[in-house]
Amino acid sequence: MKLMERKLLSDADTSSTGVIKYTKQRYLEKGMQFLFLLCACVSILAIVLICWFMFKNGLPAIAEIGLGDFLGNENWKPLDDNAQYGILSMILGSLYVTAGAVIVGVPIGLLTAIFMAKFCPAGLYKILKPPINLLAGIPSIVYGFFGMCVIVPFVRDYIGGDGNSILTASILLGMMILPTVESLSETSIKAVSQSYYEGALALGATHERAVSTVIVPAAKSGILSSIILGIGRAIGETMAVIMVAGNQPRIPDNILKGVRTLTANIVTEMSYATGLHYDALIATGVVLFVFILLLNLSLNLITNKKEV
Repeated sequence: MKLMERKLLSDADTSSTGVIKYTKQRYLEKGMQFLFLLCACVSILAIVLICWFMFKNGLPAIAEIGLGDFLGNENWKPLDDNAQYGILSMILGSLYVTAGAVIVGVPIGLLTAIFMAKFCPAGLYKILKPPINLLAGIPSIVYGFFGMCVIVPFVRDYIGGDGNSILTASILLGMMILPTVESLSETSIKAVSQSYYEGALALGATHERAVSTVIVPAAKSGILSSIILGIGRAIGETMAVIMVAGNQPRIPDNILKGVRTLTANIVTEMSYATGLHYDALIATGVVLFVFILLLNLSLNLITNKKEV
């Protein structure tokens, strides 16, 4: 009888301990859910505040200057008596430099990702992967110094021009977006089900043909996402571009001429701008902000299409 009572008391203690642990775990889960919700709300609030600040200060300037003059005029002369605030040359400069970066960085990054994911031996992978990851962590100013000291003289001596040009900026930005394209593309390729590869081999395809015709197309959404993120990195880069692109607000007639990008224009003149000049620089940021929003929208559409 006493043994039975002891057993019942022991079972009751065990049950009480289990209930307490379960209750603590539930409170912990609820607390973490609240923390995650709070972080999400803070992120949304930050975006809302940024949008409010940019459009509140930028749209009146665009209205005063005139949308056609602001976007369609290539002359940027804010300090003249007859001031002009046209950013067409800088929009085209940003697009030229970004397009050049995509031409340089995307093919190299994609081919590197395919090699690292499906062809690279394990021993060599351990040697190559850390430097590729390190490229993503190098500060922009260091890239800019490298461009000034190495790429600019090379372009000037062996290709032409003074070295500070669209070509130089494109090469440098291509190097900067390469790790983004490579890492995300490699992850997407590795995420493709092994059954796709095995099915291709079963149908008689070689390893190279299976990778190029089955694995890579199956990872298309992730690869496109990496390209879009790389474009976002290129179009938003400032310091490195200022140091190698020439910082000249004009529409160039070839890739060996200098340009000024939207980001470079803001950074260069914001320290001394006042009045409408200051508001016009914020309006330039609005145009850049809209470009980034369109890129993010494209990324979301690609991601949603992949999930469907």
